[in-house]
Amino acid sequence: MTTRTAGPGTRVARTRAAGERGAGEPAAGEPAAGERGGGERGAGTVLVLGLVAVTLVLIAALALVARAQAARGAAQAAADLGALAAAEALVRGPDGPDVRAPDGPDGPDVRAPDGPGGPSGLDGSACDLAGQVVSANGATLTACRVLGGGVVRVSASVPGGLGTATASARAGPASAAG
Repeated sequence: MTTRTAGPGTRVARTRAAGERGAGEPAAGEPAAGERGGGERGAGTVLVLGLVAVTLVLIAALALVARAQAARGAAQAAADLGALAAAEALVRGPDGPDVRAPDGPDGPDVRAPDGPGGPSGLDGSACDLAGQVVSANGATLTACRVLGGGVVRVSASVPGGLGTATASARAGPASAAG
């Protein structure tokens, strides 16, 4: 109910009809002044924090996958080089020429030095040389098998982001292809 003045000293009372509202009063179902948003106050902040958390988890997952892929590449390179070194040693034999590249602009020699297990002192084991080459490339030799005809299969592993990456390589003379 509202009252107003009709004239000097006279007051008139008036009753509001249903659904009618006064100035500054909220409509039915609207929150009162100062209560805007009601129970949703701060929901945007929570949403943004959730999106940031999901983004960080995705970035961490991508970093792990990238690390695993890099480890796989390192394991494959080490296995390839180990197999090539062992196959070359088998073909050339223990008395074959030393075909190592000298230290130079391409960096130091990463193969075994002369002596037991080295290129010119093979000591009967191409797999020893493969192990040295694989180790020099930051991997661990997990398997080495001489298949015959100068062919060698080498497996190497490197710890990665999601476990251990392993790779294998087979090398030998072109006449043993197949």
